[in-house]
Amino acid sequence: MREALLYEKLPDSRVQCHTCQWHCRINVGKYGVCCAYQNNDGVLYSLDYGVVSSLAVDPIEKKPLFHFYPGTSVFSMGSLGCNFHCKHCQNWQISRADITTGKQDCRDIQPATAVKLAKDNGCSGIAWTYNEPGIWLEYILDTARLAKENGLYTVLVTNGYSSQAALDTMGPYIDAYRVDIKGFSDSFYRYIAGVPEWRGILEVTKRAKNDWNMHIEVVTNIIPTFNDDEEQLGNIAEWIRDELGELTPWHVTRFHPAHNLIDLPPTPISTLDRACEIGEKTGLKFIYVGNAPGHRNETTICYSCGKTIIERFGYRTEITGLEDSHCRFCGVELNIRTGSRNLNKV
Repeated sequence: MREALLYEKLPDSRVQCHTCQWHCRINVGKYGVCCAYQNNDGVLYSLDYGVVSSLAVDPIEKKPLFHFYPGTSVFSMGSLGCNFHCKHCQNWQISRADITTGKQDCRDIQPATAVKLAKDNGCSGIAWTYNEPGIWLEYILDTARLAKENGLYTVLVTNGYSSQAALDTMGPYIDAYRVDIKGFSDSFYRYIAGVPEWRGILEVTKRAKNDWNMHIEVVTNIIPTFNDDEEQLGNIAEWIRDELGELTPWHVTRFHPAHNLIDLPPTPISTLDRACEIGEKTGLKFIYVGNAPGHRNETTICYSCGKTIIERFGYRTEITGLEDSHCRFCGVELNIRTGSRNLNKV
């Protein structure tokens, strides 16, 4: 256990956690919504420091990140717990696990070991993923610092519900912020994720880009009958265009039945195509389709000259037309980070 970085002490030995946007007020002996923080006699502790449930060497495209060090391998790490309770969670076995008992089946991997494992496995960076990394703040901070010192890039694969204070704490050490914008309505977020106030996700994401120069890519998993309407998809596309920029990649991914939404069918390909059309009409230059291998919208095409820049099939990647962050054929900017000059801050 480690003492939490972001909390305040309240009367009667209560504490208030400021790691995420729940800002939980926690009585003695009790836990926050994520179950990763516990009040122990008036001191808030992180229970998941070094607790690693999942490890893998992944292509960066699996996160998915298509405009960030394409073709590289990333050392992916996950822990236990989550501050969302998504009905369709693909990783519910770890996101809904009891940390106090579940960590007995996990590995203890301290920051220096994580960095060594990443380098030993030929990875260019480390990604915190699988469960929500925002509730792993203390561990990620220490590991990301070491990663940067060792020339590795750093990635958060997140639901975006970290507090602004948590984002600012990690900000100097995080290079890429792959965020879910799951929908664009109060009723959707309440039902699907159990979150009553979701618009802070938008503010924190803008802050990641504008204040910390993180590379941003957005994912929307399109769930039939829940967030596949033109209003929500159009609002997401417009928000990306207006607040993050038209060159920001938007990944519209195919839902597959899981956890508590097993009665729904997979997303029709026609729905994904319609989402792409909405994004294109809105002015977004890069809309990608996920969980549908072989779809034409896996490949990066220059929006100016129409030439193929990066060809993909599933996680197979071939870079054919990229020069720095520009199109090799016409020179237009593509918003693709490559090389050490694009690693931010530290």
